[in-house]
Amino acid sequence: MTDRHDRPDAEPPRRLTAHVEAARLEPGLYLVATPIGAARDITLRALDVLNSADQLAAEDTRVLRHLMDIHGIPLRGRRILAYHDHNGDRARPALLAALAEGGSVAYCSDAGTPLVADPGYRLALDAASAGARVHALPGPSAALAALSLAGLPSDRFLFLGFPPPTKAARLTWLRRWLAVDSTLILFESPRRVNRTLDDLCEIDPNRITVVARELTKKFEEVIRGTAADLAADPRMATLKGEVVMVLDRPSAVEVDEDRLDRVLLEHLRTMSVKDAARAAAEDLGLPKRDVYQRALGLADDS
Repeated sequence: MTDRHDRPDAEPPRRLTAHVEAARLEPGLYLVATPIGAARDITLRALDVLNSADQLAAEDTRVLRHLMDIHGIPLRGRRILAYHDHNGDRARPALLAALAEGGSVAYCSDAGTPLVADPGYRLALDAASAGARVHALPGPSAALAALSLAGLPSDRFLFLGFPPPTKAARLTWLRRWLAVDSTLILFESPRRVNRTLDDLCEIDPNRITVVARELTKKFEEVIRGTAADLAADPRMATLKGEVVMVLDRPSAVEVDEDRLDRVLLEHLRTMSVKDAARAAAEDLGLPKRDVYQRALGLADDS
């Protein structure tokens, strides 16, 4: 999860005591989870790999260098290769070549777990496709930290990344995902949280929503309420830092069967069964799966 413009000024390097082992690593790509705020939220295995990998790569080389300084891990002549959205196609061949030669490559995103809203996906895919071993080093995740704090059902959840930046696309996106019977987790820029809440209110103002910001940091804050409550909260217009939003699953909606049939029949006049079911589900706020079964029955009867 990354929003460089909202990251607070980095604290001065402070050495943290930990026993870090230097050992020859098995060849392969190591996806290293790093802290989302508190520097001590890192595993000993992650420190071992950062200390021992032949090649280091990071979404932001400055962030990884600062983390290594804090934990007293020397570069020993190693160079940290930048790998991000804007240079991935150019930087990837060098990392794949290092893997092909039997080297060990450690990749870190700016913060949290690599490949979660992160450019490392293509690197991991190409490495695996080339026959390299890919190792996951689990650790901090802003999405899971927010879910654990949200107080919402966690037996079934869906991570959505960032919503579209424009209103029309965002409304279409929200309508699609709000119908899913699952707790939803999304990242959002603090500058757009109030707009996303306003759009959410147009669709489901009573949806329980949690806005979590600056997780594990000094100014951590978790704000809960309905979408309408939060949209009216003046704090939403002045948020700073990295933000995770968690939305409750849809509540059960009682709809008269005659009304459902009328809406479906109207859509079936001009649409396929699948499209009519989707449109009716959006109109009435019902699960698409249930509406589709009813649409099939009506189509068979007609």
